[in-house]
Order: sequence, then structure tokens, then C-alpha cells
Amino acid sequence: MNLIARAPLLHLPSIAPSPRRLLLLLRPRCPCRYSAAAQPLVRAFSAGHAVAEEASAPDGVPFFAEEGISWKSLGISDHLCGALSKASLHRPSQVQASCIPHILMGKDVIVAAETGSGKTHGYLVPLIDRFYTKSPPCDEANSAEDVPEKQKMSLVLCPNVMLCEQVVQMANLLFSHSGGPPLRVAAVCGRQGWPVAQPHILVSTPAALLNCMYAFDPEKKRRSEFLRDVTCVVFDEADMLLCGSFQNQIIHLINMFRFDEKQLSRMESSAGPSSMQVNEETETNFGVEDDINGINYEEVEGDEVEPEVIRNEHGIVETSSVKDWRRVRKVYTHSKQYIFVAATLPVSGKKTAGGVLKRMFPDAIWVSGNYLHCYNPRLKQRWVEVTADTQVDALLDAVKSTSNYSHGDNDAAAYRTMVFTNTVDSVESVAKILQRVGITCIPYHSESSLDERMGNLTEFREKGGILVCTDAAARGLDIPNVAHVIQAEFATSAVDFLHRIGRTARAGKSGMITSLHTQSNRDLVSAVRAAGRAGQPVEKAFSRKRSFRNKLKKKGRNAAVGTESILA
Repeated sequence: MNLIARAPLLHLPSIAPSPRRLLLLLRPRCPCRYSAAAQPLVRAFSAGHAVAEEASAPDGVPFFAEEGISWKSLGISDHLCGALSKASLHRPSQVQASCIPHILMGKDVIVAAETGSGKTHGYLVPLIDRFYTKSPPCDEANSAEDVPEKQKMSLVLCPNVMLCEQVVQMANLLFSHSGGPPLRVAAVCGRQGWPVAQPHILVSTPAALLNCMYAFDPEKKRRSEFLRDVTCVVFDEADMLLCGSFQNQIIHLINMFRFDEKQLSRMESSAGPSSMQVNEETETNFGVEDDINGINYEEVEGDEVEPEVIRNEHGIVETSSVKDWRRVRKVYTHSKQYIFVAATLPVSGKKTAGGVLKRMFPDAIWVSGNYLHCYNPRLKQRWVEVTADTQVDALLDAVKSTSNYSHGDNDAAAYRTMVFTNTVDSVESVAKILQRVGITCIPYHSESSLDERMGNLTEFREKGGILVCTDAAARGLDIPNVAHVIQAEFATSAVDFLHRIGRTARAGKSGMITSLHTQSNRDLVSAVRAAGRAGQPVEKAFSRKRSFRNKLKKKGRNAAVGTESILA
């Protein structure tokens, strides 16, 4: 999916300042202040910096839905409308206005929209409203019977613990303001185990959920009950969940839920009992195959297939035969709703996240943002080409420039800066450089403990300042009023680039991006910038990475390749 810059990465720890500059770096100064003595270090960009500015923030760029469209007009209950207003969410965004009606109708929905467009509330609001209005979770869900309140549960899957905690906090905030009946939201991740009381919304990482259903549920009672109780499944950061290390876990879970739907459909069509447990035989024979790799259960013909060995995270399970649940069933009663949410969702190729969803959920409603895979027009971008000798100066100049930039918010805490690097070592190196000139900063990376990360993120949210981080902070985290994003090291792929710049210019505000890049990044930078100048989705720069890599090899490592030749 990603366009990889196949060149040596720049490592900040290798940048050693001269002895004179080191003395300046070590001289103590007040946080975020630069005295005259520091001016040789923090000098204006010289001829050594190739600086380019691209400002594209036209007036009247819409973020909110059209006048006349309100939460109430979308079908949201009075209880929740009041809660949204108290949470300062007075009007729905364009993306929310487009996806909420479909979710309320129980349709499978794929929301592919730019960062900061309101996707999380786009699915949380209708899920919460469903419990207040006591409406069925799906058009066809359990149409022959009423579902007891205790069986109504929505599941939200996120790729990491921090995103899980964020979703829980956002849901609890709406609950606390609603004034309606108490609803329960719980997280199963990190150190938090299975909740004692069944929640209305359960948030989990895929691994934690599978562990609770398998390793800590030897009698499988929880598993069968849980599968039947879940009526809606949300996949947040869907492109990340459907690819890489999460792929097998997610396909496993999807197939488990679909299996339960087919069981219930057969039971209803044969006028069977009102409830049905997944027995030992069907559970053992439930294969965890991968539609991404070309096996689609909906297309397998016949009652049985040949015996096979299925490998999963729990070992090797040999199946003597696969029962008729694999039989072609193009029409069956759907009792669950599936919602996929992503800020990057390329569809070029069968194995991309978008291509997978088109095959697995052909009837899903697609809701796309206006700037999906494109530059947010509220961004002002600065491109600075640096060398090992000029990189530190360029970084400090970029950090200093934040105080001179306003993004339309008078709150002093609005001046937050995120500095991205590619490695944990680079985070530590940048943090030391900033601290030596008296600039207070907060480190954030995946090798820190969970408590340390949560504490640092809370401090940054509440007090502002400068967060020096890896791409662990690039996805999904909703941090208000980030005025400036600095790439101390340029992203290694166009996807990571889109997520990094999406930390600012959120919810209709403007923002600033400063990208430091070297000659080794030139090809990727050229492709990304050319896509932006042409007004084309940046997806065009990473949809065919193999072709791009081959052309890089032909052109040579130091050649600057234009997008016209790269994507021809």
C-alpha cells in the first residue's frame, strides 16, 4: 500500500554539532525563549536550506454540514442532541451528516475521510443514540423476535491501547452530558480484562479480544454468548487493521461473526429455538481462512471441501471436514452491522484495504470525505531541503516559528507543536537537542511504558508545548489545537505523511506543516508535492509502489524523478 522511499534513512543521532555550537547548545536558557547569544544557532535559513512554501487555504472551505442540517434532523434523539451541545459539538460535520443516516438505518458503512473530519463521532453518535431510542441495530436483525436489552452490544476494534482509551473517553463524555439512562462503555486492552457487567459499547484491540475469547475462556461459554450479543462491529483505522500484523486476527473475527449470522439465519428459517449455541464440533471446524489471499467463503461451492490443516495463532488445528456452513448462501438474514473507518483507504489492487472491503462487503455504503488522500486546503506547507550540517538549525528555526503562527484560536494553549521522527533513537536525539537550548519538550514513542505514554499525552493535551514523537502518535489521536507539525525526518511513505499532517488543521481549523527532507527523500517528496500541485489524491503517489521502486532503481539513487515519469 505504501510508497517506500528506498534510500538510507537520516538518523539524527549521527548529527554532531561543532564544539562551538555544542557550548551554545549546553548553555541553559528559559523554556521556549531564544536570547541574542543563541542567534548564531537559530539563524535565518541560508542558501544551504532549499525552502519552498505552499499555502492553499481558500476562504469558505466547508467543514460543517450545510445550514439547516442539525443533529436532530439526522434522526438523533433529544437526549443525545443536548449532550452533543454541552460537549461543544453544536453542528455535525459534512462527513457525520453523510454517514450517520446510513448507520442509523443499520447498513454496512465504509467511512473513508480525511483526518480531523469527525469520523469517530460519526459512528459513536448513532451507536449511543441506538440505546436511547431502543431501535434495532440492523434492518434485518432478528426481525422475528425482540432482542432483550442485555443482548445489545456494539464492539469497536482499534489497533492500539491509546486509541481504545480515547474512544472510551469520547463515549463517556457524551454519556455524562446526556442526562438519559446510564449506559456502560468498557475497554478490553492493556491491563483491563473482561468487564464484570456487560457493557453497551465494548472497545478492544483485536489481540486482547481474541485472548479473552480463547485463552481465558476454556469452556467457550463467553465466546458463543458474545458472538450472539454483538450486533454492530466498528473497525477504527480499518486500513491498518486489514493489513500487516492485524490481518489474520481481523479476518478471523469477521468470519466468526459471519458464521454466527449464518447459524442464526438457518435457525430462523427452520423455525428452530430462539437461541442456539455454537457447539464444539462447529467451533472446531470453524476455519480461519483469509479472503485477502483469495479464499472467499461466499464463493465456495458444495457441502464439504477436502480436509485441510488450518494454522492460527493458537497452533495447528486439523479439520477432518468442513461442514455445510461453507455452502453458498447468497441470501441470508444479516443480524450484525459492520462499519469501517479510515483516513487512508487505497483501492488500487486486490490486497489493498479498500480492495479487500469491496470484495468482502460489496453492498456496503461508501462515504468519502472531500479531501481523502489529498492535502487539506487549510494547511500551509513549508518544504525545507537540508543536509547533515544544516538539519539542526532548520529544526530549531521551525520550532521557533510556531510562536509566530496563529491558526485562528486566541487560546494560548492552542500553540501546540508535534515533531515527528522515524525512530525511537531519533526522538531521544531531537529531545536532547531541544532541551540543550532550553526548549521544554515531551517525548512519545512505543518503547515507553503505557503509563508514561498516557501521562505524556495527557500533559500535552492539557498544557500544550512540544511533543517529539514517532508515528505512534500519527494515527487516530485527537489532540485539539495542534498549530504546527514538523517532520524532523521525512515520512518513509505517503500514507505516513498523510497521517502526520492530519494532526493539524482539524475540525475546520488551519494549520502549518514544515517538512525537512534530504536528497535521499527527494523522489518521495517530488511525488507527494506533484500530486498536491496537480490537485490529485496523494494516493496516486503510493498506489503502485512496486512500479515506483523499479523506476527508482533504473534512475539511480541520486536522480530526482518527477511524478510524471514515476506514475506514467
